[in-house]
Amino acid sequence: MGMVDQNYIQNRIEAGEKGKAEALYDLGILYSIGHGVEQDNIEAHKWFNLAAMRGMISAQVDRAELADIMSNMEISEAQRKAREWVVTH
Repeated sequence: MGMVDQNYIQNRIEAGEKGKAEALYDLGILYSIGHGVEQDNIEAHKWFNLAAMRGMISAQVDRAELADIMSNMEISEAQRKAREWVVTH
């Protein structure tokens, strides 16, 4: 795990909860590289997907790049998690 200010991560989570695309994208980046959180491609894909749904082109690009190294099962899990997040937010 990389060293990142936990306040920053909490801020990104709170902004993401409010639907801020940039915060959702930032969470995707953090999870994709394991910066301040444990590296997790499924979580990264989920956050990129949520940001992409809000129109962020960079999230669409990063999600596609990440999907290239993920299994179909992992992508399905990430998509399921994104749908669950949408339903609860």
